[in-house]
Amino acid sequence: MKIRRILATAVAVAVTTPAVMLSVTPAFADTKPDTRPPAQTPAKPTVKELEKAAAEAEKAYDAAVAAEKTAYEAVEAAMSDTAPLTVAAKAARKAADDAAAAKTTADKAVTVAQAALDALAEDEDATAGDKAVAEKAVADAKTAAATAATTATTAEAEAEAARTLATDAKVAAFTALSKAQDATKEALAASTAADAALERAKQEELENPGGGDGCVDEPGLTTVVKGLPSKVTAGTATTFSVRVTNGTDKHLDQVITYAGVHATDKSGAKDIAKYLKLTWSTASSPKWQNVDGDHYIDDAIGALEPGEKADVRLRLDVDAKTPAGQGLTFVAGDYLNEDGTCGLTPEAAVNNFDIEAAPGKPAPKPTPKPSTSATAPAAGNGVTPQGSGTSVPATTSNSTLAATGSSDATTQLALTSGAAVALGAGAMFLARRRKSGADA
Repeated sequence: MKIRRILATAVAVAVTTPAVMLSVTPAFADTKPDTRPPAQTPAKPTVKELEKAAAEAEKAYDAAVAAEKTAYEAVEAAMSDTAPLTVAAKAARKAADDAAAAKTTADKAVTVAQAALDALAEDEDATAGDKAVAEKAVADAKTAAATAATTATTAEAEAEAARTLATDAKVAAFTALSKAQDATKEALAASTAADAALERAKQEELENPGGGDGCVDEPGLTTVVKGLPSKVTAGTATTFSVRVTNGTDKHLDQVITYAGVHATDKSGAKDIAKYLKLTWSTASSPKWQNVDGDHYIDDAIGALEPGEKADVRLRLDVDAKTPAGQGLTFVAGDYLNEDGTCGLTPEAAVNNFDIEAAPGKPAPKPTPKPSTSATAPAAGNGVTPQGSGTSVPATTSNSTLAATGSSDATTQLALTSGAAVALGAGAMFLARRRKSGADA
């Protein structure tokens, strides 16, 4: 009997787009334990069904990329100087400015006419006819000024209305682009998750061709991360802890902790995990020890009685050469019994954190990213990791999706996919196995 856990390229997605919950269909994306009676539990999807789901998810992603490209072109059109509403707004603005200038001229004419009339009042030689002409000139000037004022007010209102229409069109175009970018990101995550489910099913089929029970998901075995900060700095070491709890009603002969760390630079395209190192210790083994090559911590806990807890200290060393970026730790638990039975936490507890470059080292210029959606709640084994990091479910994939289109947002999606490839190359080694009995 073997224990195995696969975390593939969706680990990279968790780093680059932590707000995205990888969800496709209940057939392969449900992260909550099924508490219904066994007779009502849905059948496990077949490889053929998962292949169909993956193909449909990829089609949806391609359609989302095309829609995003169209939305980007609409933004460019709306921002263009030749956009109809922009042209109309400019024309209305010019008309308003001309009307305002005409009003100023008319107001000056009133002032001049009034001054002439006032001068006649002091002129002893002025005749009644002269005064009548001057008074008419003042009246005519005031009438013209009033008409110019009305025209200017109307033209200003029309210019403002035209400006608002042009601005609203631009805002609407950008809003549509933002929604299209979110839809593309969600479609990419869904396609990645679909490929992950398919890959996992194929792996399980290869390792267990005859079917059988294998190791079971054990929701009662939980892992909680405590004290991991949301930000670490290159050249420093951060200590945090993991509490493993046997929430089952049975004795577990050997409980094993599983811990790993991944990271990318700010662009999300470069794997920088080589600069990060995890070590562990416990109260009974205070000396810091390396996590083994399979990311197992075998000797930290041992047996756990029902309801018993055990704490493992972890230290994250960040090399001084580490560039700024994003990282995540993922922690899970397994158990092996002497009778050959085994089980594992249904999901890994994943915590995101930012990486700051060492003081004095210039940070690389950030790459523009598509808009991100609201941060999703933690999911997985039902336990929310404690600490300031963000917890997300570690859904898996080994798929590479090519981004198309010409917009900057589409280019960033290509970088995200590239990050999945970069981290996926390292993450696929997480297909891990542990024999029971003497090999355990």
